[in-house]
Amino acid sequence: MNNTGPLSGYRVIELGQLLAGPFAGCMLGYFGAEVIKIEPPEGGDPIRRWREVEDGTSFWWYSLARNKKSVTIDLKSKKGGDLERELINSADVVIENFRPGVVEAWDLGPNEFKRSNPGLVYARISGYGQYGPYSAKPGFASVCEGMSGFRYVNGYPGEVPVRPNLSIGDTISGIHAALGISIALLEQKQSGHGQVVDVALYESMFNLMEAVVPEYDGAGVIREPSGSTVTGIVPTNTYRCRDGKFVVIGGNGDSIFQRLMLAAGQPQMAQDPRLASNPGRVEHEAEIDRVLSAWCQQNDSAQLLDILDQNKVPAGPIYNVEDMVNDAHFKARGLFENVEVNGKPLKIPAIMPKLEKTPGRTRWPGPELGSHNQEVLGGLLGLSVDELEGLSRDGVISKFRMGG
Repeated sequence: MNNTGPLSGYRVIELGQLLAGPFAGCMLGYFGAEVIKIEPPEGGDPIRRWREVEDGTSFWWYSLARNKKSVTIDLKSKKGGDLERELINSADVVIENFRPGVVEAWDLGPNEFKRSNPGLVYARISGYGQYGPYSAKPGFASVCEGMSGFRYVNGYPGEVPVRPNLSIGDTISGIHAALGISIALLEQKQSGHGQVVDVALYESMFNLMEAVVPEYDGAGVIREPSGSTVTGIVPTNTYRCRDGKFVVIGGNGDSIFQRLMLAAGQPQMAQDPRLASNPGRVEHEAEIDRVLSAWCQQNDSAQLLDILDQNKVPAGPIYNVEDMVNDAHFKARGLFENVEVNGKPLKIPAIMPKLEKTPGRTRWPGPELGSHNQEVLGGLLGLSVDELEGLSRDGVISKFRMGG
């Protein structure tokens, strides 16, 4: 289980649970970092039991906790806190995603390590950040997505805002944390000093909001939800085909629009000076969408996409997971990796981005609870078997067994 990759040699202590912090740890581990995941002795990370579960463990766990070493420590206990401090003092990075103040209550906050480990990069993920009037509030991704402005622009005018059926705020925050950690490690390499990386869920989603702020400040415009279109860019929409399947068509470039209209049998619209540039197409969006919708409904999706490909118009299907798994391009790009769980193969998604010289990889799937206690607490901290068994009896770590 030796680590290789561009982050090989960096040790990460992951204190978080559920999704935002663990996704950041997953990304770092994929590219070679040694990630030691600290879990409660009883039950471990709750995500072990979320969604689809087989033999007591969720399929999600095997993906999210890949390449990590599972160590159980009761951080609320004095002995557990002492063990954790030793681990952090041996580390390059800490990731935590508790509510602000929680790790300080355990004497495990970043200030505790400024003297003992001055190069430590300490990444903190929370709903609203480490300071400010809302910092103490509990911040789930669903709530923070709403406050960020992201939810407001999703859905149809006058209807309830729509959320994607994903915990996107957590995942996007995990990506921001991994980016912040990487930047901080580059700086630490030059200065020798670490720093706190402060990631807020609502700010990570706010970071996706494109021109919403300057448009409001400069023009007084509040961007509203627009269904399956994008405000101010025409045509780009989703259309139902004759076979009931949906396709996305992006025909908003001037020359692309001409090719699209010719493909749709509308040469007069292709040459219409009113529609020659985007401002004119925005003004006549309803007319354009009516024509394209009618054309799509006259064709099956595969036939339609073939026509659009031949005319070099950006278009594609709306895929579900079965479509993705069977798609030749997904396979050619290596988007699925196979691991073995309880003697059976399991597909999990690869982690992006792709690096030409030092690609990431999955070395093992999410481990059993506490399966690295002996390796980390015994090997790294030098605890004897008797000491580990004593910690287990005291409830500081999970039930100890040789090799775990």
